[in-house]
Amino acid sequence: MDIISYLQAKKTLVDAALDRYLPSEQAFPPIIFQAMRYSVFAGGKRIRPILALAAAEAVCGEDEPVLPVACALEMLHTYSLIHDDLPAMDNDDYRRGKLTNHKMFGEAVAILAGDALLTHTFELLTHPDLTRHFPPATLLSVINEIAQAAGCFGMIGGQ
Repeated sequence: MDIISYLQAKKTLVDAALDRYLPSEQAFPPIIFQAMRYSVFAGGKRIRPILALAAAEAVCGEDEPVLPVACALEMLHTYSLIHDDLPAMDNDDYRRGKLTNHKMFGEAVAILAGDALLTHTFELLTHPDLTRHFPPATLLSVINEIAQAAGCFGMIGGQ
């Protein structure tokens, strides 16, 4: 399989999993879930989750067990984009050719949608699918690495 076909196949896999793992737009409160989904599905190449899947393939020979982790990385990335676009940060009107979350849903909903994606990231990292495949110590290590990379000494500090 050539690289373009590989990337497209993995993007399709990740998009389907994100659709499963994210709450429905009809769940309560619908505006928050609509805003979350709006930004998660606003486009993008899904490079971060695809790299996670490729690493799993290289190490274990399969990628399915780490799909929740791959999706968690994409949700974390999307949270950072939503917050980065806010008026208090970069004040962007468009991302990937679409209105930014705060332009579409308002600042308050955008903040809540970003916060919800950040929280959902860690919910996904403790998903039962993962606990069936990996020892708790391994999962704690992964959660710690992601928290550090997203925190004051990582993504937030870099902002």
